[in-house]
Amino acid sequence: MMKKFLTAALGLAIVGAATLAQAQAPAAAAPATPPQAGFVKSVRGSVQLLDAAGATRNAAPGDALGAVDRIVTGPDSSAAVVLRDNTTLMVGPSSRMDLKEFHFDGTTRDGGMLVSLLRGSMRMITGLIGKTNPDAVRVETQTATIGIRGTDFIVQTDGQP
Repeated sequence: MMKKFLTAALGLAIVGAATLAQAQAPAAAAPATPPQAGFVKSVRGSVQLLDAAGATRNAAPGDALGAVDRIVTGPDSSAAVVLRDNTTLMVGPSSRMDLKEFHFDGTTRDGGMLVSLLRGSMRMITGLIGKTNPDAVRVETQTATIGIRGTDFIVQTDGQP
């Protein structure tokens, strides 16, 4: 009887030690996911989102927008996007716009963004980044890079260099 008791106690001790070692082991590093830059507020017509990995999906209200996503609108289509700093981007028909860079710290209100309008039109109403540090907001077209000084503007390009 004592032998059975010692065998059971030893078995419990081994299981307990293994469980403790597993709990103390560092967790495997999760793959880093790019931070969410904002979300799609509204969609009219055919709007596609292309992420940094090259995956394309149809846009729908509420969809997450990554820090380096592309928005492509079809004819008679448009999309509105709200970024984490409350910048609003309205992308017009037959447009292609890249969010090339977006970073924002809600605590310090420090951040920056670079938007590239490759084709079509876009309206931007700047949020906290544009209000606290206008030099940190840039818009590229095929022929120029625009530094932002105002808080509400429209950019249009035909996509030809």
